[in-house]
Amino acid sequence: MTEYITLLDYVILPFVLAIVYGIAYKYRNKHYPPNHPWRKYFIPGLTVKVFGAIFITFVYVYYYGGGDTTEYYLQSKIINSAFDESFAKWIKLVFRIPDAIDPEYYAYTSRLVWYGDPGSYAVCSTTAFFSFFLLGTYLPAAVLFAAVSFTGVWALFRTFAALYKSLTGQVAVATLFIPSTFIWGSGVFKDTICLFALGWLTYSVFRILVKYDFRLSNLLLGGISILLVATIKIYILLAFLPAVLLWILFIYTSKIKNRGSRFFLRLTSVIVMAVGAMFIMQSLGEEALGKYSLDNLEATAATTRDWILYSSGDEGSGYSLGEFDNSFTGMLTKFPLAVNVTLFRPYLWESGKVIVLLSALEAFLFLFLTLKVLFAVGLTKVYKIIVTDPTIQFCIIFALIFAFAVGVTSYNFGALSRYKIPCLPFYLLFLILTYYKGVPKGKRLMPKLGL
Repeated sequence: MTEYITLLDYVILPFVLAIVYGIAYKYRNKHYPPNHPWRKYFIPGLTVKVFGAIFITFVYVYYYGGGDTTEYYLQSKIINSAFDESFAKWIKLVFRIPDAIDPEYYAYTSRLVWYGDPGSYAVCSTTAFFSFFLLGTYLPAAVLFAAVSFTGVWALFRTFAALYKSLTGQVAVATLFIPSTFIWGSGVFKDTICLFALGWLTYSVFRILVKYDFRLSNLLLGGISILLVATIKIYILLAFLPAVLLWILFIYTSKIKNRGSRFFLRLTSVIVMAVGAMFIMQSLGEEALGKYSLDNLEATAATTRDWILYSSGDEGSGYSLGEFDNSFTGMLTKFPLAVNVTLFRPYLWESGKVIVLLSALEAFLFLFLTLKVLFAVGLTKVYKIIVTDPTIQFCIIFALIFAFAVGVTSYNFGALSRYKIPCLPFYLLFLILTYYKGVPKGKRLMPKLGL
C-alpha cells in the first residue's frame, strides 16, 4: 500500500462501482429501450471511463510514485481536515471563499499551494467533496470523477449522433472510445473536468442555437460549462468560441439561396468576428484573461514551453519545433509543425518508454486515417466538404486551433498526450464525416466501421 491508496480504498471501491453502475443501468433502461440505437454504447462508454480512471491512478501511484493527480488528492485532505473544526469552514474552503490571508483560515490556506490558482484548486476542492463522502479515499474518488465526466462525454456523443443518425457507431468511436481520452480524461485531473464541461458546452450550444431549445436546463448547463472551462483551462474556450461561432453562422447562412449574398454575409461576419475577438481580448486584458491575454500570451507560451522542457525533457520525451521568436507571429510560423506534433507524434521511433509507445501507436493510427481520407476523397473534394458542411467545419477548426495551441507550448510528449485530448474527438469526427460524405457507399472499405 501507499500513502495515497490504502486497504480502505479497495474496501469502498466495490460499493462505489455498484452504485455507479446501478444508476447507469437504471438511466439506460429508462431512456434507451432495447431497440434504441444508442443503448449498446452507454454502458461500454462508462466502463472505459471507469477503467481509465483506475488504470491511470495505478500508473501514477505504483509506477511514477506520485504526480499532479496525487498532489490534488493530498491537497483535498487538507481541505477536508477543516471539517474537524466546523462544517462552515469546510464548505467555505471547498468553494474557495476565504481570503488567503484570513487569520481564521490561514492554518489551511498556508498549506494549500494552489489556493491562489483557481483552476488547480477547483480539482482539489472537487476531490475533497467526493472523497469526503468516501471516508477520505482516493481511488473511489477517481472513479466518481470518471462517472461524472462520462455525462459530458455522452452529451458530446448525443450531439453528433443526433446529427448523423446513420453513423452512430462511428460517432461513438470518436467520442467515447479513443484510448487517450478515456485514460487521461478520467482520473483526478483538470482534463477530466474539462472534458465534462466541453461535452456539455457543445451539447447546450447545439440545443440552444441550432434546435432553439431554450429550456432552463440547457441554459444552466451552458453557463456552468463556460464557467468551468474558463476557470480551469481558458485556452480551451478561446479555441472553442471561434469554431462554434462559425458553426452557427454557417448553419444560419446556409438557408440563404443566393450564393453571392451568402458569401458576402459570411465574409463580412468572419471579418467582424475576427476584429471583434482581437478588440475583446485587448479590452479584457490581463484582469479577465490573465496569462492568456494578448499582452501575456507570448510570455505564457515561452514559460510553459521552457518549464516542461526543463522539468521532463531529460526523460527522453521532449520534442522541439526548431528556433523561433516568442512573438505571436513567430509562433504562427510553427503552425504546421505544432499541429503535426499534436495529432501525429510521437512517431513510433520516438517512443523511448512504454507509456509513450502507446501514445505513438495512437498517433500513427491518426496519421494513417488522415492519409486514407485524403487519398480516398481527394484534396479538392475534402475542401468542398469542409466549406459546405458547417458541422465538419466546426470540428476541424476547433481541432486545428487547439492542436496548434498545445503543440507550440508543450514540448514534451508525456504532457502533450494529456493536453491534446479535447481536440481528438473533434478531429476524428472530421475524418469520419468527411470520408462518409466523400466516398460512395459501394467503394468504402470496412463499411460497418465507416472506413
